[in-house]
Amino acid sequence: MLKKPYAKACEKAMKQHSASFYQAFRELPSPRKEAVFVIYTFCRMIDDSMDEPENSVYTLDELEWNFQHLSKAEGHFIWPSLRWLFDTFPNLEPAPFFTQIKGQRMDEMHTHYKTFEQLEDYCYHVAGSVGEMLLPVLHDYPSEKIVQAGINLGKAMQIVNILRDIGEDLERGRRYIPLSILSAYDYTEEAFYAQELSISFRQVIDDLINTANNWFEEGLEGLNTYPESSAFAITLASSYYAAIMDVIKENDYDVFHKRAYVSQSRKLALYQIAKKARKRESIT
Repeated sequence: MLKKPYAKACEKAMKQHSASFYQAFRELPSPRKEAVFVIYTFCRMIDDSMDEPENSVYTLDELEWNFQHLSKAEGHFIWPSLRWLFDTFPNLEPAPFFTQIKGQRMDEMHTHYKTFEQLEDYCYHVAGSVGEMLLPVLHDYPSEKIVQAGINLGKAMQIVNILRDIGEDLERGRRYIPLSILSAYDYTEEAFYAQELSISFRQVIDDLINTANNWFEEGLEGLNTYPESSAFAITLASSYYAAIMDVIKENDYDVFHKRAYVSQSRKLALYQIAKKARKRESIT
């Protein structure tokens, strides 16, 4: 079992930085629950090394070096936690963690996207890779089809992240929405930087929402093959994230000035819906 101080530290990190994910996965049985905490915490450290380097314990290069030399990495609770993770889940491979690191490096090279294909590749690296990490933890025998579903679910969530963070990313000098999608709705790059909330802009956002919804649908296929607790956690996390898109619409698509938050009361309602669905499925 993961040592209690390490487990508590990882749980605290997840609870602090992603209340939605924490609420969705905290009811998992051990050791799946602790494994999710560890994966989230390491991914968060990777992300923070790029977006908030002033608050990051390590640089991205340092994180990568320590992960490459995990057997002797010391100085932070994440390293013994990761060693426990790989010992406990032997089917988990290091590859998706390196994919995640590579994805974060893409933010150094690509701050403005031209095509949807480029955006999808980015979404795979920074979020589809998380699906690949979680599958050996949440599913006992994931098939290739289930793995691809997990990747699609991660990509869907990353589109939601991008939509929610448009204003913040603009301040960081980043534009993830591809020019190809802007052009398809006659919304210029100049209009984007001027933060114009036109009909064309709403069509751009709707286009990406449709993409996310399609990936959510594909990502939730095969849930019946998961352990019941894992399927419930995935359903809940997906519903919380999908609700962000509803809030964006309710905010009249103003992603430049309003960050879309899902209220606690709304999350509670989604939790009750998922709980009732889980109960019905267990009866049948």
